[in-house]
Amino acid sequence: MARTESTMLPLGTIAPTFYLKDTNSNDFYSFGDLKGSKGTLVIFICNHCPFVLHVISEIVMIANDYRVQGIGVVAISSNDIIKYPEDSPELMTEFAMEHKIDFPYLYDDSQETAKSYQAACTPDFYLFDNQDQLFYRGQLDDSRPGNGIPLSGSDLRGAIDALLYNRSLKEPQRPSVGCGIKWK
Repeated sequence: MARTESTMLPLGTIAPTFYLKDTNSNDFYSFGDLKGSKGTLVIFICNHCPFVLHVISEIVMIANDYRVQGIGVVAISSNDIIKYPEDSPELMTEFAMEHKIDFPYLYDDSQETAKSYQAACTPDFYLFDNQDQLFYRGQLDDSRPGNGIPLSGSDLRGAIDALLYNRSLKEPQRPSVGCGIKWK
């Protein structure tokens, strides 16, 4: 299990646009279609990564907790499905059903979206404000597979709360750690 850190895209970066197919609905969506009234959380995940499997329940809870407060949530998988067929769109649909993901789970076949976000790992989290400016990028919390620290989502929840309630963020923002994106 290789450990890759997120690249920490500069804060204030405007959300890169995309137009990708949702494996849950088979509809195509852009960033503008999915953005929330208060902000938007973009998460790069995949089906097979042990880091994602470790945190997926907390990701779903965060989505459920904050979508009702005006945060749009979208997950994107950009992995090469030729080398990693377990990340295919058909299996993304199954993964979403199994883990009760009821927000869009988009497939980035060209990997251009991952490149435009400078995504490096799964999971990789990007929180944009209501002006589409990057407000937070970094880890969910300190929990990793096998380290014994319970999942809390504390870093990401703290960032979303700061965005919603106009508070300053805890510094420094710590990079997410996970499996590297499987590039073509």
